[in-house]
Amino acid sequence: MTQRLNYMQHSPELVKKFMDFSLALKSSVIEESIRNLVQIRASQINGCGFCLDMHVKEAKIAGETELRLYHVAIWRESTLFAPRERAALAWTEALTKLPEGGVPDELYERVRGQLSEKEVSDLTFSIMAINAWNRLSIGFKNVPGSADKAFGLDKAGLN
Repeated sequence: MTQRLNYMQHSPELVKKFMDFSLALKSSVIEESIRNLVQIRASQINGCGFCLDMHVKEAKIAGETELRLYHVAIWRESTLFAPRERAALAWTEALTKLPEGGVPDELYERVRGQLSEKEVSDLTFSIMAINAWNRLSIGFKNVPGSADKAFGLDKAGLN
């Protein structure tokens, strides 16, 4: 697979603003481990190989276990995720797939049972960001692993 174009080169001012937004999410009230799970799950749903590769490596570097990484795709059946993580993953799936008729109230209430209003709001911005990055990477065919050295992802030990 060959990358179609380098959007960073063609739209540097927009990429910088979007990067600033994405970096601001790191100081949100949502813990890194949940942000990592959300990025992985949305990237799986969207079929974004570049982002999935990147976020699995980031999660591994942050201390996530390999078994939990393997189980993200089957989180409903897995016993490895806490209720708070399950709520975040359910919200991620709903906002990534955007069901016809909108997100059901029952799901929102279930998520609110685990997360505060501030947490749901911050989580939603994280989900928005990863979905946008997925669209950039899929649209321009970013090659999985091609940015490992630039982002320090070679430290994950996943080759």
